[in-house]
Amino acid sequence: MPARTPSLETPAPGSGTAALHLRADGLSFSFPDRRVLTDISLVVPAGRPTGLLGENGSGKSTLLQVLAGRLEPSAGTVSAPGPVGLLHQGLPFPVQATVGEVVSEALSHSRRLEQQLAAAGEALAAGTGPGEATPTPQAVRRYDQLLAEATLADAWNADSRAEMVLAALGLAGLGPGTRLTEISGGQRERLALAHLLIGRPTTWLLDEPTNHLDDEGAAFLTGAITSHPGPVLIASHDRAFLDEATRAQLDLDPAEAPLARPVGGVTAYTGGFSDYLLARFEARERWEHRFQEEQEELKKLRQAVRDSYDGGRQSAARAEVRMARKFHADRNATRVRRHVRESRARLAQLEQEQVRKPPAPLHLTQLPPAPRGAAGSTGTVLVSAREVRVQGRLAPVSLSLSAGQQLLITGANGSGKSTLLDVLTGRLAADGGSVSRPRGLRIGHLGQDDHPVPGRTVRAHLQRARGGEGRPGSDGAVPELFGLVHPRDLDRPLELLSRGQLRRVMLAAVLLDPPELLVLDEPTNHLALVTATRLEAALADWGGTLLIASHDRWLRRRWQGEVLHLD
Repeated sequence: MPARTPSLETPAPGSGTAALHLRADGLSFSFPDRRVLTDISLVVPAGRPTGLLGENGSGKSTLLQVLAGRLEPSAGTVSAPGPVGLLHQGLPFPVQATVGEVVSEALSHSRRLEQQLAAAGEALAAGTGPGEATPTPQAVRRYDQLLAEATLADAWNADSRAEMVLAALGLAGLGPGTRLTEISGGQRERLALAHLLIGRPTTWLLDEPTNHLDDEGAAFLTGAITSHPGPVLIASHDRAFLDEATRAQLDLDPAEAPLARPVGGVTAYTGGFSDYLLARFEARERWEHRFQEEQEELKKLRQAVRDSYDGGRQSAARAEVRMARKFHADRNATRVRRHVRESRARLAQLEQEQVRKPPAPLHLTQLPPAPRGAAGSTGTVLVSAREVRVQGRLAPVSLSLSAGQQLLITGANGSGKSTLLDVLTGRLAADGGSVSRPRGLRIGHLGQDDHPVPGRTVRAHLQRARGGEGRPGSDGAVPELFGLVHPRDLDRPLELLSRGQLRRVMLAAVLLDPPELLVLDEPTNHLALVTATRLEAALADWGGTLLIASHDRWLRRRWQGEVLHLD
């Protein structure tokens, strides 16, 4: 099927909600080094928010960009009611742009619609004055179409919506003249979300929209999504958010299918995220059971066919003996021939229709043993802080963390969670107060933002983390992967990985030199469901010292250690 540029046109008035559905048919897409999407067909109905699920590297972000028209598929077609809003990682503005310019650009669509609708109304009225002809059908259609667009965009409430969105996302304190270079990465990502919500396009394509949202921000976004009249497709690893905001799921992970069929496609599930989990678990069980049964039957059929062939040769050698028992031999031969024919026919059918082997899921297999020794002795204080503060970023806070202790730091966006971790690990100097750590303490710090080193492969990065320059471990051997990194990705450059794959690599690198103090900033960000769940379970059972900051509601609801909440 030839590739075609996605259609982004506003539906004609009176065409019904079906015209607002997002559709894709037979989409395929490849990067120079690999194929990412194969034969993807889907429908996202208007008014039914849908989750887009799949393992790290399954192509979720790529599919969103294809649906938005940012990437051209090698095959297939897309029909997306426009305008289309794509939320991905980063703002499409120069770094010197101001917050006011971002908001103004988001408002421009509604303002333009208001102006165009006013002009269309004047043209319509001009054709109905004294002595004038009836308005032309074209003028009526133009007015109706603009009215439909303005209604979908809620154009008349754009200014008040801008104020509400900025406040709900914790951005009201940023002045219009504030430049993007002056705000944090989390604020920039929330501003990107605000830009989309203020502009209110017809189709929403959201890639990890809750990564930097607190509970109030996530609740506000959930309300905006469930009330939006157009199609919404969301790629997210926020399990609580997907459970609350979506009513259907599309899964890019491999599903039960004949071995002869190329790997690809998408599996649709109805219901929320919890419904999906149950259905996915049951479907996986059925797939594994069917595969095992088919393989056992194939083994028996192949053996039966081999036995019949060998038996036929032996029977020919004993022809004289069988002639003495001709009556019985003829009857048995007929039965054997029929059985052989049936076995061969069933074997041919099963070899053609057998299901593909279920792939082994990639997930965390283990954490390294907790270090023992002076720093690992129970009761030894590994890090303490007294009234540490950072001007404008962290109010005075005190804490003490002993060996074997696990502490979760929570708080709203801007409360200083990441700043506190940076101060405690020595990455950032405090403006006041004091921090104490044992000399030579090995700290493994997974930051919130992962930055690939240009030109460095996964293998080189992990070897460097394990051995360092000139130290044992940088000898080319394959390092421990902890089930987080697929061996086939070892020689891929870091910059070609998805954000989830890169997150796995960075976590594996932190674990390779077992730390005496493990510090994790939003560790479940970008991780797929199975990996995030297993990581949570492994951390709960780990005997080492852990300092973690997270807004993940699933993790926080199941946390068994101590909690420090920053106001």
